[in-house]
Formats: sequence, C-alpha cells, structure tokens
Amino acid sequence: MSCDVIIASENAKFGQGEINIGIIPGVGGTQRLPRLIGLKRAKEMIYTGDLIDAKTALEIGLVNHVVSQHELMSTVELFVSKIALKSPLIMRLAKEALNRSSEGLKDGLDYESTLFALCFSSSDQKEGASAFLEKRKPIFKGN
Repeated sequence: MSCDVIIASENAKFGQGEINIGIIPGVGGTQRLPRLIGLKRAKEMIYTGDLIDAKTALEIGLVNHVVSQHELMSTVELFVSKIALKSPLIMRLAKEALNRSSEGLKDGLDYESTLFALCFSSSDQKEGASAFLEKRKPIFKGN
C-alpha cells in the first residue's frame, strides 16, 4: 500500500490477515487501506482477515494493473522505462504534490501552486518545453 503504483500478476492474493493472529494491521495498514479502497471495504478486509484475488484488488482500486504472471516483469520494466525518461526533479515535485492531496483541498492546492511555480526555475522545464516545440524527446538532467 505504500507503493506509488502496483502491477500484480493475475494469481496474486492480497489481504490484511493480522486479525487472524490477534493483532491489528500496523505500520499504517489501518490508515492507508481506507484511503485506497474506502472505509467499508477496508473494514471488511481487516475484520475478516480474508484474502482477495488480483481481479478484486483491481476492481476496488488496490492495484493499478493485473497481468499474467508471464507478462509481469516485462510490464513492470516497460512502466519503469517510461518513468525513467521523465525529469527526476519534476517527478519528485509531482509525487510531493500528490502525497499532499490527502491533507485537504485548500492545503493541497496551495502546495501544488508553490511546486508548479518552482518547476519554472528548473532547467528540466526549459528542456521539456524546448523539446516539445522542436518535436523531439527531452533529455532531462534532474535540475
């Protein structure tokens, strides 16, 4: 649940089985799960300790994609290769803004506005704009 994106194989299983051994989910399990799938579904998973299959995890928003086990590594590698082409600096700012979104709309919008303005002081933004206008792929340096 701490991952930014989850790509699962079709035979994957997910659950919060801690209740079955007399404890509650720790390390944020009771906090992250409801934010991802909603409070009622999180309560059901945590209260029963039951496992769900990958298809169900996709339907409820716990994972982003489900692929065959044979395609898992190539799908992950393709996804990672797309991200690797982006500006590391801008990617970090986007992640910070997204992570702040759960703290309320006004605070999130204020923080996003600050980070958006910060983008324009980066050489990566200038490279991205130039590459777009010149119809070529950008070469980001992370600054």
